[in-house]
Amino acid sequence: MAFKGKWEYLVFFLAAYLPFHTTFLSILFQATNSKLPVTLFQMAKDLVVVGSVLIFVLYHRKPFEYPFRFQLVEWLLLAFIGLAFIFLLLPLQGPGFVEKALYFKNILIPGLVFFVGRNTDFEDIEVKRLFQVIFVIAISAFSVNLFEAGIGSHLQTFTGYAHFNYGIYDIEPSGNFGLSWTFETQAMTRRLASFFSDPLELASSMLLGFAAGLIWFLTSKREESFPYLMVMLCSMGSLFFSSSRAAFGAFFIMLFFIALIFKLYRLIFFGFSLVTAFVIFVVFFASEDFYYFVIDTLTFQNASSVGHVLEWVASIESMIENPLGVGLAMSGNSGSVTEEARIGGENQFLIYGVQMGFLGMFLYILLLGFSISQSIKVFRLTENVMTARIAFTAAAVKTGLLLPLFTANAELYAYVNWISWWMVGYAMNEYSKITYGKA
Repeated sequence: MAFKGKWEYLVFFLAAYLPFHTTFLSILFQATNSKLPVTLFQMAKDLVVVGSVLIFVLYHRKPFEYPFRFQLVEWLLLAFIGLAFIFLLLPLQGPGFVEKALYFKNILIPGLVFFVGRNTDFEDIEVKRLFQVIFVIAISAFSVNLFEAGIGSHLQTFTGYAHFNYGIYDIEPSGNFGLSWTFETQAMTRRLASFFSDPLELASSMLLGFAAGLIWFLTSKREESFPYLMVMLCSMGSLFFSSSRAAFGAFFIMLFFIALIFKLYRLIFFGFSLVTAFVIFVVFFASEDFYYFVIDTLTFQNASSVGHVLEWVASIESMIENPLGVGLAMSGNSGSVTEEARIGGENQFLIYGVQMGFLGMFLYILLLGFSISQSIKVFRLTENVMTARIAFTAAAVKTGLLLPLFTANAELYAYVNWISWWMVGYAMNEYSKITYGKA
């Protein structure tokens, strides 16, 4: 990137490093017992993104002649980031400027990743290598899950996860496994996270692995398709080990979306078969604890489900009282959001609604909607198979993430969100070529 001006190669760093980010920081803190190196490495991934954009500017021979040909997705993204910047500057009560700046950074960085994707033109071999990294992550995550299941323990028990959370974020260990309640079900069974930060991030990230494996399976010769089938099976296996209800639901939503949009009727049958098999298992073969766990989840009597509803109610009440928003760093689970200031926090749409009002929430919804629809157009119109694969994966993953966004601050799952925003940006590059004949 630095010596050859390959700002585009940022995506390889993100795909290979982000899944291990929290695990790496935990090990680093366990080894040094110092906040300084942890803080430096926490900033490193953001600085690499900013550095990539700066390298793009430096290596652009005529920066003042850069052609700004904005698509609707880009206008919405600029409006959303611009609104967040206004809230950063507004002298509202609540957290200090530093906390707001840190939260604004969480909004800005994915936008910069999108910008890098928007200005990337890869050769076919480079796109193939990116997908190979995604495939290796999916298979490796499942392999670690099998190891965790085999030894009957979480990987995070050995990496110093609880020590890291307490030392850096002042979060006490909780739950029956000495980590946090996220790592177990209500029936006190383990929810595994592999090398990701927690089971919820693992589950959401496997949507990326499955979608990527599926499009390569569908667009490859049958004698070459076995590795992609393995990627899909490993992704589904990790979904099972994560025990994430939202991700399970998102998986089926993504399956039906893909099948309907691309007329893959066998995939619809496969999805219905999986749902039917699950219902039969729950009704006739599951343990009593698991049976009532499913029933309580569906009827919102489960403690976790009730918690989601209470958080949603708090957020909605805040939006009704303050329709223009209360300011950044006032909702969600980001590290810059203090417990004293936090309003709601388990619904990404409502999180933005609380902080930036109804306008911020609607901009975010429109941004997601048009990112999906225009990526689908690129998939259908482009003549480049590799670009079509990227556009397909972007649309499928953004659709699959809609349900987790209702139950978590899911934009914080850096791996799946940053890579999918890069893919949307790459697809918009092709969309501009299709529309105007230029990038």
